[in-house]
Amino acid sequence: MNFSSKSQRNAGPTRRRVLALTGGLLAVAPIGARAAGRLWPATVPASTSLAVGDQNEVLQTLLAASGQATALQSKVTYANFLGGPAVLEAFRAGALDIATVGNTPPVQAQAAGERILIVAAVQSSGPAYGIAVRPGLKLTHLEELRGRSIAYGEGTARQPFVLSALKLAGLTRRDVTLVPLRAADFPDAIRSGQVDVAALNEPHFSRYLADYADRGASALPPAETARVPSGPEYLYASDTALHDSAKTAAIADFVTRWIAARRWSKTHPREWIDAYYVRRQRLSAADGQKIEDAFGELTFPSLRSLIEKQQAIADLIYEAGDLPKRLDARDEFDFRFDDVIAANVN
Repeated sequence: MNFSSKSQRNAGPTRRRVLALTGGLLAVAPIGARAAGRLWPATVPASTSLAVGDQNEVLQTLLAASGQATALQSKVTYANFLGGPAVLEAFRAGALDIATVGNTPPVQAQAAGERILIVAAVQSSGPAYGIAVRPGLKLTHLEELRGRSIAYGEGTARQPFVLSALKLAGLTRRDVTLVPLRAADFPDAIRSGQVDVAALNEPHFSRYLADYADRGASALPPAETARVPSGPEYLYASDTALHDSAKTAAIADFVTRWIAARRWSKTHPREWIDAYYVRRQRLSAADGQKIEDAFGELTFPSLRSLIEKQQAIADLIYEAGDLPKRLDARDEFDFRFDDVIAANVN
């Protein structure tokens, strides 16, 4: 983990049993109380802090570049990770209050009996991953994945992405060799030819194609990648934090600033590309522009609207044999945050 800190302040929520403020004392409220209104302070109490799990340093760069970092009402400390399983371990260790992840870590957390609940989401119109092909090998259709070795990251959003790609190609996991790897190992595995195919997110996908072009690095065409549905990116928070009224207020404020910052990145593409892709990731401005164009437009759906999509992910993973039992995706959300989302997108 790489740590960097910034001083800031926040406002936020929880699930089945939640904290209500009653006469200045905290009381446990039933699930129905969530619909009654705000159950946390309107202003974040002084000295409230949040430990935030970042990936590829996107969050901290985004909030700083957009100016939203200075508007936060809590003191925020960032820890950088690569991949959902590492984030989940940090939650288990009590080291995080909130983090950014793909669509699979909440499923894995639920399956493991961990209470880490989704509090916000962003959906891009473009694919979340590029399907990288090892140097020297050319593939043009998903159907050509048959017989290939594919990097497989259980507990990451790459897991349902690969399973969906196989399903679309009329293949099962028996038709390929799934190679279990940590998310951090995907780029090296494809560069070195340890696997034939790997789903890479940005900036790793563009960096692979640029750095290994002279060795024959390639990828499935964008039209093929676009056939594979991509899930949303989530912010999810620990149950412990969501039972603390001050931290819940800070989480709600963080969600507000995060939405504003994500919107800023689309209205100020040059500034965002320079801050993140050029200065932080050492890519060219042209590569940064290509990545942003590929992501497409951003939307911030309500949590309730995502139940069906999240249930489909859980069912897909279960049917592949990677979960011990079927899950109810409704238990992965803190629906009180729909009010926060609606207030910032309408």
